[in-house]
Amino acid sequence: MVGLLGPNGSGKTTTIRLLMGLLFPTSGQSLVLGMRCDTQGHLLRSQVGYLPGDVHLYGHLTGHATLEFLSHVRGKRCTDEYSRLASRFDLDLKLPVRKYSTGMRQKLGLIQALMHRPNLLILDEPTSALDPLVRTQVVDELRQYVAQGGTVLFSSHSLHEVEELCEEVIVLRNGKTVEQQSIAALKSKALRHLTLVFQPDVDVDLIKVPAGLSIIDKQANSWVCTWDGESRPLLSWLATLELSEVYIVRPNLSDLFLAYYDSR
Repeated sequence: MVGLLGPNGSGKTTTIRLLMGLLFPTSGQSLVLGMRCDTQGHLLRSQVGYLPGDVHLYGHLTGHATLEFLSHVRGKRCTDEYSRLASRFDLDLKLPVRKYSTGMRQKLGLIQALMHRPNLLILDEPTSALDPLVRTQVVDELRQYVAQGGTVLFSSHSLHEVEELCEEVIVLRNGKTVEQQSIAALKSKALRHLTLVFQPDVDVDLIKVPAGLSIIDKQANSWVCTWDGESRPLLSWLATLELSEVYIVRPNLSDLFLAYYDSR
């Protein structure tokens, strides 16, 4: 799974609409599944499962009729699969869509994107408006889909969600890509927060501080620090110290992304 990450207004939805052939670029071109998005969008859309950020459906149709209609449009019978997904997401397909809550419409949108088992899913904020239990079911369904060979590109402004689901992330800022890395590579760049508690007889003023370590708070026998760099040099340096306690907090990706979003 690839996460398209950025704050509101960074260009996530616009990027997705360009990839789906729903908007046309002022310059350049993009390819999805080997097809040009601007000239072959109608072919592309038949092979992709797409969930827009603002799901609009026919209010007078029931959930069942909506999915039957979309199955017919795609030319593929999806009854068994959408029935399974509706059961898993706890969605009543007998109700007209106009009586659906926002969360129920989001479930229906996810079902129509998944039900024909496409090779690619493009999802714009897929878990918005979902309660925690259904979100867990959706996350599990997406992981199973990927395990079976599918590819997912989804947008989010939630760092936690991207970190939980994705192998790779693309960071957007003001419509431009400012980073494209694996989650593991990003974590290796992120700051580590640590607290060092020294043995009582240690003279902390004699300790040589390595490059990459910033001391945030310095007490008589303890330091609160951040480390910017790979783990191995940090661990090697710590092994030379006379410590009674050391606390290392997992890499904080929030700090890294805030740097990307800084407008300065």
